[in-house]
Amino acid sequence: MVVVADRARAQEINAGPVVEILSVGQAREEKGFMPAAPIKAARSALECAGIGIEAVDAIKSHNPFAVNDIAFARAYGIDWRKMNNYGSSLIWGHPQGPTGLRAMIELIEELALRGGGTGLFQGCAAGDSAMAVVLRVG
Repeated sequence: MVVVADRARAQEINAGPVVEILSVGQAREEKGFMPAAPIKAARSALECAGIGIEAVDAIKSHNPFAVNDIAFARAYGIDWRKMNNYGSSLIWGHPQGPTGLRAMIELIEELALRGGGTGLFQGCAAGDSAMAVVLRVG
């Protein structure tokens, strides 16, 4: 479960770090080109947050196929081995409902272990659509 609150209430009810959602992005792609949708969704979220990929400390993806992460890494010029540091949906059995939330919680935990930072979650859905979230852990 995730509780969403303003900063004051979050600090009141939470002993851990405060997580701030900076932006979200969504995108669609032509059928058969699913790996391109998360690239577009992430681009939208990053632009909305006013940052580039170089400002992201950790990346987590919902990748039902390994090719999704390869395409994403190539599009952004990053090393795919630096994504999904603690696993991904490929090892969770690709659950339907909680996949994105679980990945975002793991992203938050990774950033908290680092002492905070900015994270990007991106993932595909329904074959041709995707979403992305840029968040900051204080």
